[in-house]
Amino acid sequence: MRNAAIREIRLPDDEPIILSFLHGLQDYEAAFEPDRRRDPLWAAEHWREVQHRCAERHGVMLVAEEEGRTVGWAFAHDERAELFVVESERHHGYLAELYVLPAARGHGHGRALIAACEVWARGRGHSLLNVGVLANNARAIRAYEGAGYAPYTVTMRRYL
Repeated sequence: MRNAAIREIRLPDDEPIILSFLHGLQDYEAAFEPDRRRDPLWAAEHWREVQHRCAERHGVMLVAEEEGRTVGWAFAHDERAELFVVESERHHGYLAELYVLPAARGHGHGRALIAACEVWARGRGHSLLNVGVLANNARAIRAYEGAGYAPYTVTMRRYL
Protein backbone atom coordinates (compact mmCIF):
# COMPACT_ATOMS: atom_id res chain seq x y z
CA MET A 1 0.00 0.00 0.00
CA ARG A 2 1.37 3.42 -0.92
CA ASN A 3 1.35 5.98 1.91
CA ALA A 4 -2.22 5.04 2.85
CA ALA A 5 -4.10 6.30 5.86
CA ILE A 6 -7.59 5.56 7.18
CA ARG A 7 -9.50 8.21 9.11
CA GLU A 8 -13.06 9.06 10.09
CA ILE A 9 -14.81 11.39 7.68
CA ARG A 10 -14.92 15.10 8.40
CA LEU A 11 -18.15 16.86 7.58
CA PRO A 12 -18.84 19.00 5.71
CA ASP A 13 -15.36 18.87 4.11
CA ASP A 14 -15.61 15.24 2.91
CA GLU A 15 -19.20 15.41 1.71
CA PRO A 16 -18.42 16.22 -1.98
CA ILE A 17 -16.00 13.30 -2.31
CA ILE A 18 -18.42 10.91 -0.56
CA LEU A 19 -21.16 11.93 -2.99
CA SER A 20 -18.79 11.25 -5.89
CA PHE A 21 -17.98 7.83 -4.37
CA LEU A 22 -21.69 7.05 -4.15
CA HIS A 23 -22.07 7.89 -7.84
CA GLY A 24 -18.98 5.83 -8.66
CA LEU A 25 -20.28 2.80 -6.81
CA GLN A 26 -23.69 3.13 -8.43
CA ASP A 27 -22.12 3.42 -11.90
CA TYR A 28 -19.89 0.41 -11.22
CA GLU A 29 -22.79 -1.74 -10.00
CA ALA A 30 -25.08 -0.62 -12.84
CA ALA A 31 -22.76 -2.41 -15.27
CA PHE A 32 -23.95 -5.79 -13.93
CA GLU A 33 -27.11 -4.92 -11.96
CA PRO A 34 -29.79 -3.08 -13.95
CA ASP A 35 -31.88 -2.10 -10.91
CA ARG A 36 -29.42 0.64 -9.84
CA ARG A 37 -30.87 4.17 -9.73
CA ARG A 38 -29.05 6.65 -11.94
CA ASP A 39 -31.21 9.77 -11.56
CA PRO A 40 -29.56 13.00 -10.37
CA LEU A 41 -31.25 13.00 -6.94
CA TRP A 42 -30.49 9.49 -5.72
CA ALA A 43 -26.99 10.17 -4.27
CA ALA A 44 -28.19 13.08 -2.12
CA GLU A 45 -31.18 11.02 -0.93
CA HIS A 46 -28.97 8.04 -0.16
CA TRP A 47 -26.39 10.23 1.60
CA ARG A 48 -29.11 11.61 3.92
CA GLU A 49 -30.23 8.04 4.66
CA VAL A 50 -26.64 6.91 5.37
CA GLN A 51 -26.10 9.78 7.79
CA HIS A 52 -29.38 9.00 9.56
CA ARG A 53 -28.56 5.28 9.76
CA CYS A 54 -25.05 6.05 11.02
CA ALA A 55 -26.40 8.20 13.85
CA GLU A 56 -29.27 5.87 14.71
CA ARG A 57 -27.16 2.69 14.64
CA HIS A 58 -23.94 4.02 16.19
CA GLY A 59 -22.07 3.72 12.91
CA VAL A 60 -18.74 4.85 11.59
CA MET A 61 -17.81 6.42 8.25
CA LEU A 62 -14.20 6.15 7.18
CA VAL A 63 -12.10 7.31 4.25
CA ALA A 64 -8.85 5.99 2.79
CA GLU A 65 -6.25 8.51 1.73
CA GLU A 66 -3.21 8.04 -0.46
CA GLU A 67 -0.61 10.78 -0.62
CA GLY A 68 -3.12 13.31 0.72
CA ARG A 69 -5.87 12.34 -1.75
CA THR A 70 -9.10 10.66 -0.63
CA VAL A 71 -9.38 7.44 -2.63
CA GLY A 72 -12.07 5.37 -0.90
CA TRP A 73 -14.66 5.15 1.83
CA ALA A 74 -16.53 2.67 4.02
CA PHE A 75 -19.59 2.85 6.24
CA ALA A 76 -20.43 0.35 8.99
CA HIS A 77 -23.10 0.29 11.69
CA ASP A 78 -24.62 -1.80 14.45
CA GLU A 79 -27.12 -4.42 13.32
CA ARG A 80 -29.47 -6.73 15.16
CA ALA A 81 -30.27 -10.19 13.79
CA GLU A 82 -33.52 -12.09 14.14
CA LEU A 83 -34.43 -13.97 17.33
CA PHE A 84 -33.51 -17.33 15.76
CA VAL A 85 -29.83 -16.30 15.84
CA VAL A 86 -27.97 -17.15 19.06
CA GLU A 87 -27.72 -14.19 21.42
CA SER A 88 -23.91 -13.99 21.20
CA GLU A 89 -24.16 -13.27 17.45
CA ARG A 90 -27.44 -11.41 17.33
CA HIS A 91 -25.93 -7.96 17.94
CA HIS A 92 -23.19 -7.47 15.32
CA GLY A 93 -21.59 -4.99 12.97
CA TYR A 94 -22.63 -4.55 9.36
CA LEU A 95 -20.31 -3.20 6.67
CA ALA A 96 -22.88 -1.38 4.57
CA GLU A 97 -20.79 0.51 1.99
CA LEU A 98 -17.27 0.28 0.63
CA TYR A 99 -15.85 1.97 -2.46
CA VAL A 100 -12.36 2.62 -3.78
CA LEU A 101 -11.62 4.74 -6.84
CA PRO A 102 -10.73 2.58 -9.87
CA ALA A 103 -7.22 4.07 -10.15
CA ALA A 104 -6.52 3.23 -6.48
CA ARG A 105 -7.77 -0.37 -6.56
CA GLY A 106 -5.24 -3.09 -5.92
CA HIS A 107 -3.22 -0.87 -3.57
CA GLY A 108 -4.71 -2.31 -0.36
CA HIS A 109 -7.14 0.51 0.42
CA GLY A 110 -10.19 -1.75 0.42
CA ARG A 111 -8.46 -4.21 2.73
CA ALA A 112 -7.39 -1.34 5.02
CA LEU A 113 -10.97 0.01 5.13
CA ILE A 114 -12.30 -3.47 5.94
CA ALA A 115 -9.70 -3.85 8.72
CA ALA A 116 -10.62 -0.44 10.14
CA CYS A 117 -14.31 -1.42 10.17
CA GLU A 118 -13.34 -4.61 12.00
CA VAL A 119 -11.47 -2.55 14.62
CA TRP A 120 -14.56 -0.33 14.97
CA ALA A 121 -16.79 -3.43 15.36
CA ARG A 122 -14.56 -4.95 18.04
CA GLY A 123 -14.60 -1.60 19.83
CA ARG A 124 -18.40 -1.75 19.84
CA GLY A 125 -18.20 -5.19 21.49
CA HIS A 126 -19.07 -7.14 18.35
CA SER A 127 -17.57 -10.54 17.60
CA LEU A 128 -19.07 -10.58 14.09
CA LEU A 129 -19.06 -8.22 11.10
CA ASN A 130 -21.37 -9.00 8.18
CA VAL A 131 -21.31 -7.50 4.70
CA GLY A 132 -23.77 -7.74 1.82
CA VAL A 133 -22.41 -8.13 -1.71
CA LEU A 134 -24.25 -8.23 -5.01
CA ALA A 135 -24.03 -11.74 -6.45
CA ASN A 136 -22.56 -10.49 -9.74
CA ASN A 137 -19.90 -8.33 -8.08
CA ALA A 138 -17.12 -10.89 -8.46
CA ARG A 139 -14.36 -8.39 -7.65
CA ALA A 140 -15.92 -7.46 -4.30
CA ILE A 141 -16.62 -11.10 -3.47
CA ARG A 142 -12.95 -11.98 -4.11
CA ALA A 143 -11.83 -9.02 -1.98
CA TYR A 144 -14.02 -10.00 0.96
CA GLU A 145 -13.06 -13.67 0.68
CA GLY A 146 -9.42 -12.57 0.63
CA ALA A 147 -10.06 -10.71 3.88
CA GLY A 148 -11.46 -13.90 5.47
CA TYR A 149 -15.20 -13.47 4.86
CA ALA A 150 -17.36 -16.41 3.78
CA PRO A 151 -20.91 -16.65 2.40
CA TYR A 152 -23.60 -16.77 5.07
CA THR A 153 -26.96 -16.21 3.37
CA VAL A 154 -28.11 -16.08 -0.23
CA THR A 155 -31.00 -13.84 -1.25
CA MET A 156 -32.76 -15.06 -4.34
CA ARG A 157 -35.19 -13.15 -6.53
CA ARG A 158 -37.50 -13.65 -9.44
CA TYR A 159 -38.90 -10.82 -11.52
CA LEU A 160 -42.65 -11.27 -12.08
